[in-house]
Amino acid sequence: MVGLAVSLPEKWKQFLEHLANDHDIDLNAVVSQLCEWAFSDPESKEQFRIWLDEAYAAEGEAEDKARATGEEAAEEEEENEEESEEESHEHRD
Repeated sequence: MVGLAVSLPEKWKQFLEHLANDHDIDLNAVVSQLCEWAFSDPESKEQFRIWLDEAYAAEGEAEDKARATGEEAAEEEEENEEESEEESHEHRD
């Protein structure tokens, strides 16, 4: 097993430490077993992957999404300007 330093939210850390103490095992063993249980089937792994992708964009995706959003906003602004120009031309005629 690989050593890994993980920062747990305080309420979960206390809960997991309590379980570890109740069973006289190390907190790392509890977290390891929790992961084994949570990801024991392919469906759970995929559900977690989907949640993670939605909650935290994969590297590069956040920039791509921001760029796409910026391009969409620029296109929308351009369309609005064109409509305004057309309306002003119609009012002059």
